[in-house]
Amino acid sequence: MAPSPPSSPPTTGPPNPADTHTGRPSLPLPFLVPLLTLPFITLLTLVAAHWSPLLAFDRAIAATLHRTAVADPGLTQANKVFSDWIWDPWTFRALLAVVVIALLRRKQWTLGCWVAGTAAAGTALQQVLKAVVGRHRPVWPDPVDSAQYAAFPSGHAMTAAVAGGLALWLLRLYGTRRRWLWCAASLTAVSVAGVGFTRVYLGVHWATDVLGGWLLGAALVGIAAITYSRRYGTRR
Repeated sequence: MAPSPPSSPPTTGPPNPADTHTGRPSLPLPFLVPLLTLPFITLLTLVAAHWSPLLAFDRAIAATLHRTAVADPGLTQANKVFSDWIWDPWTFRALLAVVVIALLRRKQWTLGCWVAGTAAAGTALQQVLKAVVGRHRPVWPDPVDSAQYAAFPSGHAMTAAVAGGLALWLLRLYGTRRRWLWCAASLTAVSVAGVGFTRVYLGVHWATDVLGGWLLGAALVGIAAITYSRRYGTRR
């Protein structure tokens, strides 16, 4: 009887963290991050250069929405409630603080600190860019709301994108069922889009401020998720 051929040694390559933990293919974050970062850099350059077509685009949208805001005080007040309370940056930060505390109480020190650090980095980054770019907010003879600091990028939009992105990343990392993940993604999309609309509607931001906040916030979360996955894998 001929001897059986030796079996090939098992592969020992590192597992994909997302595949190991959730049993589903990982999101193509390495491809998504450049798709978010490059448009943001382009937008930042055009804003800093005061590109005329971009400014005209912003003014046209802002003027149209401002006329509606002035003509409909009830709708304007509803937008203020959403912008200043429900979708306020401190609301998102408070929700993230609850998540971080929950992770730390479960002794998931690495993941908890990573989430906290990403959120803090987002806040610091937006403030630095506001100071460097120094873009003025819209000015109206009949304003319906007011805001502080420079305009670009929108802090409300960026904070919502960071908080929502981190939440979705954590849900995926924990293997949340697809149905609940879709529900969370839908809620996040409504919140992120909604807060952006309210800021432009209330006349305190240009549309491209909001777009910049969305792009930068999503890119930051993508970078944080990729770095965590490569550094710690499924470790929490």
